[in-house]
Amino acid sequence: MPDFTLISAPPLAGYDRSFGDIQLIAPTDLAIVSIALPLGGEDAAKKAIKTAFGIALPEVGMSNVAKDKTSSIMRLAVDQAFVLFPSATPDAEPQIAAKLKGAAYTTDQTDGWCALQISGPGARRALERICPVDLHPNAFAVNAVARTVMEHMGAIVARTGEDTFLLLSASSSAKSFLHAVEVSAQNAT
Repeated sequence: MPDFTLISAPPLAGYDRSFGDIQLIAPTDLAIVSIALPLGGEDAAKKAIKTAFGIALPEVGMSNVAKDKTSSIMRLAVDQAFVLFPSATPDAEPQIAAKLKGAAYTTDQTDGWCALQISGPGARRALERICPVDLHPNAFAVNAVARTVMEHMGAIVARTGEDTFLLLSASSSAKSFLHAVEVSAQNAT
């Protein structure tokens, strides 16, 4: 019998394409771990997050980069956040759980999401065609995060730089999500 080895790969692995002044890239080795604050243990969890990452848990709808610049935290709800960091191995959740020392619940979300970075002067122009969130700099500052819908698919949009956004959507519809963003980028150029 043949000996097979399965290798985990993000659904958009290796994607890198430009459309005029818009660049789309699928980040490589991006791990996503959710943090849930336990009822009654919120203060201890927030303290553990500050100790582990050198930053306070951001306000809901915001993100922040850890003091050592190796990870970022997106606050999605009062009791939920995502930690995003580079990890080439399938052990993302134990890494974060060890840092938090049991003060919060952690779940590996890496395989449940696809990630796409859109950047360049035309990024906002492309996103405004498919994203109902007001992405104007006065309304959606750098480090802002929002859950939304793009086309008919659930998504998270995070502004990570002046003209750079990280988009997350369900990995089960990664190709459809990519297609929607590509078409919008093509039409915006």
